[in-house]
Amino acid sequence: MKRFHFKQSKKKLTSRLNLEKILGKPDYFLLGIFGLITVFGLIMLSSASAVESYRNFGSTYYLFWHQVVSGFIPGVAFFFVFAAIPYRRLEKYTVWFFIISLILLLLVFLPGIGSNNGSSAKSWINVFGLFSFQPAEIVKLFLILGLAGWFSYRGRELNNDFWNGLVPFAVILGLISLLVVMQPDLGTLIIIVSISLAVYFTAGARFTHILWLILGGLAAFGILVIQAPYRAARLLTFLNPKIDPQGIGYHINQAFLAIGSGGFFGLGFGQSRQKFAYLPEVMGDSIFAIIAEELGFIFAVALIGLFILLAWRGLKLAQAVSDDYARFVIIGITSWFVLQAFFNIAAMIGLMPLTGIPLPFVSYGGTALAASLAAVGILANISREIS
Repeated sequence: MKRFHFKQSKKKLTSRLNLEKILGKPDYFLLGIFGLITVFGLIMLSSASAVESYRNFGSTYYLFWHQVVSGFIPGVAFFFVFAAIPYRRLEKYTVWFFIISLILLLLVFLPGIGSNNGSSAKSWINVFGLFSFQPAEIVKLFLILGLAGWFSYRGRELNNDFWNGLVPFAVILGLISLLVVMQPDLGTLIIIVSISLAVYFTAGARFTHILWLILGGLAAFGILVIQAPYRAARLLTFLNPKIDPQGIGYHINQAFLAIGSGGFFGLGFGQSRQKFAYLPEVMGDSIFAIIAEELGFIFAVALIGLFILLAWRGLKLAQAVSDDYARFVIIGITSWFVLQAFFNIAAMIGLMPLTGIPLPFVSYGGTALAASLAAVGILANISREIS
């Protein structure tokens, strides 16, 4: 009986040690960066959305609370779920991540299911009229997990081969891109392609293969611009913002006005003038301009600094992991947030054309916030494994 009790105690001790090994300390510095950006985003959204919220719903904070209920709370739940599930289990579902991504993107074209939700793109799925979500935001995460599993299984020798690496990757990326273009959602397409190329490059792709893909992407982008007059107008406005300040150049000029009027210290929290129906998409892709207007140059640069810190910490974490799958996932998720933030801010300050790309963790969008926090949970899980 004593021997049995000793074996049981030894078994419990071993289990506890294994549990402590599995549930190590996550990268609190990395999680702190995400936490600061998320909280700051919710605070700024409460200000940026106030006018539109009151005008459309009769309550100043309606859209803010909608973001909390539909994005933040589910996102926190997903964060803890993915932080608890060992990330290596996700590798088993690599093929399913690709399949589900294609299904989600196809569903937006089905009558009664797909919806434009008041936008120009049919990029939403309506679930029995109860709620809607944006599948492309989920696809970003699933594509990262799918590519990471596929590349890690095949190894670098196959990944840098033309027929076994470049061609199948181009087919996968082409299928996803085609479905996004058909919505159409050029901003999401840019992010998906950028994330995929980052993971592909990390997986051992040849520089010449990356170059061919970029050149092919630029050619496809040129065709898309020619086919849609509004895209050509955006490109023309980027080259010359003053060409039509009350027409095609209205959006970018109002963004410049918001950023410029903020000065060094800003007009004060909640004191934006541009959110009063002057600047389009104040709580979407233009929210950075509201941040600069209300809080000034200091806070705008501080936010950029947080994304730079995120890039640095993500790269350090990628260098510290021992397996390729984890490394590819980290690079994919980090590049997702950092590149999307760069494209959004660059468009607002005139460094690239307006594409409707939202600012991660800050812009309005429940699906985007929930999917992003789920991705942070995966990073937390991976960082815990190497602590």
